[in-house]
Amino acid sequence: MMPKKIHLNAFEMNCVGHLSHGMWVHPDNNRHRYTELSYWTELAELLERGKFDALFLADVVGAYDTYKGGIETSLREAVQVPCNDPLLIVPPMALVTKHLGFAVTFSTSYEHPYGHARRMTTLDHLTQGRLGWNVVTSYLPSAARNYGLDRMIPHDERYEMADEYLEVCYKLWESSWEDQAVVRDVETGTYTDPDKVHEINHEGKYFRLPGPHLSEPSLQRTPVIYQAGSSVKGKTFAAKHAECVFLGAPTVEALKQHIADIRAQAQANGRQPEHIKMFTGLSVIVGRTEEEVHQKVKEFGRLRSVEGVLAHYGGSSGYDLSRYGPDDYLEYVETDHGQTAASRFTKHNKKTVGEIIETFKKLGGQSPFFIAGTPEQVADKIQYWVEETGVDGFNLTQFLSPGSFREFIELVIPELQQRGLYRTEYEEGTFRERLFGQGIHLTPNGHPAALIRQQTFKESVAL
Repeated sequence: MMPKKIHLNAFEMNCVGHLSHGMWVHPDNNRHRYTELSYWTELAELLERGKFDALFLADVVGAYDTYKGGIETSLREAVQVPCNDPLLIVPPMALVTKHLGFAVTFSTSYEHPYGHARRMTTLDHLTQGRLGWNVVTSYLPSAARNYGLDRMIPHDERYEMADEYLEVCYKLWESSWEDQAVVRDVETGTYTDPDKVHEINHEGKYFRLPGPHLSEPSLQRTPVIYQAGSSVKGKTFAAKHAECVFLGAPTVEALKQHIADIRAQAQANGRQPEHIKMFTGLSVIVGRTEEEVHQKVKEFGRLRSVEGVLAHYGGSSGYDLSRYGPDDYLEYVETDHGQTAASRFTKHNKKTVGEIIETFKKLGGQSPFFIAGTPEQVADKIQYWVEETGVDGFNLTQFLSPGSFREFIELVIPELQQRGLYRTEYEEGTFRERLFGQGIHLTPNGHPAALIRQQTFKESVAL
């Protein structure tokens, strides 16, 4: 049997401090260049050399201000602030690459879907079908306040709103313009056939709009749908909509269970389980020798900002650890922040606050998917995780930018390729085709976007 090919996304953010808090001070780190176009074009070219599936761009639309009751720690430690828009850096990166995909994060909680649908179509046109959308619902109170709300939209309601938000987008992308709407007939002076462009006339709980979509269809129509979340609502949403799911889990066994649960729910929804790719986060420190690895771990550990991690955790979970003593245990409290983060040390793997902070001091302390080793050791662990959990790929984070990606590409990827676990050449086609196979450039049968397309145009898409 041929080994399963691993998918890899580079997990990044248009900011100084994404996940490796404190590492911006390292002399070899280029994070301060995040405001330069050349930083992003150089990164895109590097990832294309490494045959990465995509650059996955995270985002937030608020500041982490739970810890110590304010934004000061996040500002001082550069915890995802300052932060720029992820969508605007995609076109220049697309210009210098041919195959690399771009999965961009955008929240469904605060901006109307009509304008967002046009931005996504525009980017799918400009990338020639290499776009994905990471659907998030936003959990930071400061985001809600800055978009004019008195408080965050409750967690479960955010998912209900997101469900309708995607329905609106699917209608605009899939049912508004027929494939042959643009005729460009010079003799009759007709650019677009009006009979082949349709209003969507959506009337819902959260959104009302007649349409039609302003943009003609792009290669994928609907971008590849990413979703991150391991809560009950999150997994239900993923089983319905997601084509790529970013899962966090406290243990290897928990990840395996999450994957099985989503695949079962997807099948119950009439989708093919193989039309969902599962990803988890991966942090790697690699060196040519064990001594080199040891020195890197020591150096990175020395620079790690625990205060930055605590600020990040506070915003993610809703728990301000500065208000607890070291011997206190956290009790689960229903918050409208991220439920996965909130349950991490309250429902699972219970620790005292002092023990939690000690965990945060360790590199990779918040995730079981961290490995420091030689190329062979790193490849062994990646192969084990894939075989043990059924995960399809990883979102690889950096400690140093772009050094961590460069070392992974130079040292680990050749080892994975030698084992037959990773592509040696890009597959042709759109982003969706590289994930699911040649010819699948539109959402496949069973996906809600495909159902809208087929109901509107009575298509028969044989996959």
